[in-house]
Amino acid sequence: MGKLNEICEIEVIYKRPAIASMESIKEAEDIVEVFRKLITDEKIDHKEFFLVALLSRHNHVLGVAKTSVGSTNGTVVNIKEIFQLAIKTNSCGIILCHNHPSGNLKPSENDISITKKIKEACTLCEISLLDHIILTSEGFYSFINDL
Repeated sequence: MGKLNEICEIEVIYKRPAIASMESIKEAEDIVEVFRKLITDEKIDHKEFFLVALLSRHNHVLGVAKTSVGSTNGTVVNIKEIFQLAIKTNSCGIILCHNHPSGNLKPSENDISITKKIKEACTLCEISLLDHIILTSEGFYSFINDL
């Protein structure tokens, strides 16, 4: 049997933003405004983006990460990356977001499936999945009642 490589030290470093600079989320419209700053009108109908907002215990936005950029038909969601970000930032909650370039606000079967998988992983990690938003240039859909 071969010799195992010993990991001597792993260090996680993260400095949260000052509370006064963080946006506070009280309802879906608040986070939609944050996401629309990252998926602009010029890009929203061009290709699909997947983002995650990382939140404190009091629903202050610690940060937002664009985890995937795809095509007009979809994008690949890396669940592991979402949780790396959430754990590294010591997030208590996350809100997911992606856009539909087609303009259709109805969640696809893939949208529903990935939301369920992420919710299950959130439960294991004691992180709240607060919402999943689908954006179009005309509006948004919130999964809040489906979680």
